[in-house]
Amino acid sequence: MSFGYYAQSQARAQEIVLSVQLIEPHELQNELSTKDLLLVQVTSPQLFDQAHLPGAALVTPTELVCGIPPAPGKLASTDQLAALFGRIGYRDGLDIVVYDDEGGGWAGRFAWTLDCIGHRSWRYLNGGLQAWHAAGLELEAGTGLQRVVTDVELTIDAVPIAEIEDVMRAIDDPEQIIWDVRSHEEFVGQRQSSARVGHIPTAINLDWMALKDPSNDMRITQDIEATLKDLGISGHGPIITHCQTHHRSGLSYMLGRLLGLDIRAYHGSWSEWGNRDDTPIEV
Repeated sequence: MSFGYYAQSQARAQEIVLSVQLIEPHELQNELSTKDLLLVQVTSPQLFDQAHLPGAALVTPTELVCGIPPAPGKLASTDQLAALFGRIGYRDGLDIVVYDDEGGGWAGRFAWTLDCIGHRSWRYLNGGLQAWHAAGLELEAGTGLQRVVTDVELTIDAVPIAEIEDVMRAIDDPEQIIWDVRSHEEFVGQRQSSARVGHIPTAINLDWMALKDPSNDMRITQDIEATLKDLGISGHGPIITHCQTHHRSGLSYMLGRLLGLDIRAYHGSWSEWGNRDDTPIEV
């Protein structure tokens, strides 16, 4: 699998190198005793109590979202995020490895959140909990380590975030790509999850399920870069990705970063777009 681990924003004047990496279970296993890592498992508390990587910290999906209708998946408040990162012992410069149990949706949402607080260096455990378990590697049960709470002050970096105005502009800009990772049924209006059905004009649809491989322990799909290029989702212009609540598009955002694409996430997603009466829609 060919991934670009270093990417530079092209559409926005950013001179910062964005460093991210994919790591396999046995590679991570070799680092557990030699590096100061923060392992983050984004799952329910119940699953974390059943199984987690040694020393991992729990982050629940609800901690990553604002929870306010009609767009409950928007970025959590700064105070909410400061409490979360303080609870898991976050500090600048930490080597963070994130994973989940579903093939990267919630892990990607956490990676996007790291980018939003300016922590632009992270790694994703390919396949997450399922790949780790399939490799026969050690898992722990219980509530995990008692962590030292840190005092965290955060500022939000808007670069990874697309708002509704950004999406409106992208519709009329041939250089920009809107990537919808909802199901085909949602995209064409056959399944309703908001007041209005359909999709954003000019959007390209590739279901997030195509990005992960259940037959390979939920790792990122082999040769997915070629599939994206065939659809016109490539490094030639800025990309905005979304789903219903920016959960599934956590995976597409993370994949875009791993591939070195200039990608943002529309965190309002279809729950915002489809519940307004002033947004253009195609069915």
